[in-house]
Amino acid sequence: MSRDKIVLAYSGGLDTSIIIPWLKENYDAEVIAVAADVGQGEELDNLREKAIKTGASKIYIEDLTEEFIIDFIYPTLKAGAVYEGKYLLGTSFARPLIAKKLVEIAEKEGAYAIAHGATGKGNDQVRFELTVKALAPHLKIIAPWRIWDIKSREEEIDYALARNIPIPVSKDSNYSRDRNIWHLSHEGSELENPANEPLYDRLLQLSVTPEKAPDKPTYVEIEFEKGIPVKVNGEKLSPVELLKTLNRIGGENGIGIVDIVENRLVGMKSRGVYETPGGTILYAAHQELESITLDRDTAHYKALVAQRFAELVYFGQWYTPLREALSAFVDSTQKYVTGKVRLKLYKGNIIPAGVTSPYSLFSEELCTFGEDHVYNQKDAEGFINLFGLPCKVQANMKKLNNIKD
Repeated sequence: MSRDKIVLAYSGGLDTSIIIPWLKENYDAEVIAVAADVGQGEELDNLREKAIKTGASKIYIEDLTEEFIIDFIYPTLKAGAVYEGKYLLGTSFARPLIAKKLVEIAEKEGAYAIAHGATGKGNDQVRFELTVKALAPHLKIIAPWRIWDIKSREEEIDYALARNIPIPVSKDSNYSRDRNIWHLSHEGSELENPANEPLYDRLLQLSVTPEKAPDKPTYVEIEFEKGIPVKVNGEKLSPVELLKTLNRIGGENGIGIVDIVENRLVGMKSRGVYETPGGTILYAAHQELESITLDRDTAHYKALVAQRFAELVYFGQWYTPLREALSAFVDSTQKYVTGKVRLKLYKGNIIPAGVTSPYSLFSEELCTFGEDHVYNQKDAEGFINLFGLPCKVQANMKKLNNIKD
């Protein structure tokens, strides 16, 4: 390892724009920037020029979008994992992939340390660093927000302006955003007070508000194979194109806008607005398909697994034995989650409009209110007698002992 090489997780945002010169000033080291392309689009424009101009010796721009979808989004989608009932984990599961790439490049370059721009108040510091500890525990981690004297985004802006560093924000428009192909998050500014309604007209970038969505519903059909989406409206698409297509359709219909106050791992509450148009559609479709392909006990137990899975992802524990074991369980449940789901999208709402599967457990003949020849209703009496036996025993005990509730 070289004591004069540091690999930096670089996005070109406010934090990492000033971290490059700060690292050079304080560590007298060569800074190698690594930008992970996880589908953030135009945010990567001019990134190479910007990184070099602000002091990086070189920059790697790595296209990880398909790997992100296949290895991180799909396992989480199949698990049905949602953090605190609202958050579809868009930032959370991108971090272990980015950190994995940082480790690969640090080892390639012989660097002794990895740096990141996550704050000491946030979750991302944990997600980055747990991944580094799991994959390359010998590497030093440098987290400037836990070291430097800068205390606020306003002070960051002043630091950048004093060094003529171009930055993507101003003191008048001071949102902290994170974007990838799955979602776009917004924090800061008026969102720091939960009493404030978000200023959606200046906030949203992937979606329109439900009020501005079309007055007619949009129908979309999604086909899954073993829990993985493969077609939209009958067209087979690559993972990247499929998600882009659903993002466009969902965004046009005001789908997937969430305002949430969440419990961070470090103990505080934070408020953010998330746009996840395509992901919200996929979660709804996947849930509908599971409703006819999973048996009751598996479905109910999987819901418990989903909550724990979401916590592991949110807490940065992707590379852990438990997450891997839960993924193995989830994969086993997806064997027959194959079929087509039709949804109606209307002004921010997702309304089921039909689901089919060759492996459906739904039997119209069994559940019909009409006459059938496969179910003897008299059998229910014996079932209820046995199922209710503990209730009867408890009641008899209370009667015998003159116990009144």
